[in-house]
Amino acid sequence: MHIPVRIVLVETSHPGNIGASARAMETMGLKDLVLVRPKVFPSADATARASGADEVLRSARVVDSFTEAIGDCGFVVGSSARLRGLAWPTIDPRTCARSIWEHLNSNQVAIVMGPEHSGLTNEYLGRCQRLVHIPTNPAYSSLNLAMAVQVLCYELRLAHPQHKPLERLLFISARSASSSSKICPNFVTRDSSSWVE
Repeated sequence: MHIPVRIVLVETSHPGNIGASARAMETMGLKDLVLVRPKVFPSADATARASGADEVLRSARVVDSFTEAIGDCGFVVGSSARLRGLAWPTIDPRTCARSIWEHLNSNQVAIVMGPEHSGLTNEYLGRCQRLVHIPTNPAYSSLNLAMAVQVLCYELRLAHPQHKPLERLLFISARSASSSSKICPNFVTRDSSSWVE
């Protein structure tokens, strides 16, 4: 299941975060990674943290400007770790994912992540059509860059039009349930079939 959404990392300071972000993308089916003025790349640390997501790293494009990264995109979402007192439309990751799939029919779409310690500047945010904010524990809201990429990529995968939700109930035969109940007493039998939450 391929997800044709671009992830743009702006001025990433730690190459390990680039590798870990590539891993997050690969696990969810995203391939298009663009790096705007990364501090260090390529890097052995990025490769190590990618844990096998080598294709994403090899195909990653390094560009000198934000304009180059999003120039062909008709819909751009900026990510921010903090809610800002500014007039950007702000949505949560699940709403964001649904909105992205709606725009993908006619647009190249990018999700933009800012530097680890400062986030996106207001200038960059002004180039975005939406601002996505990941709700976290108010007492400790610090998400690593790659963690944030993982959350957003996961929501994109769940919102994929061809995604089939896992069944909440596991059906097994009564005979299997009977034998399994000796091992797992939480199996519940009813008539000719049984299920477990």
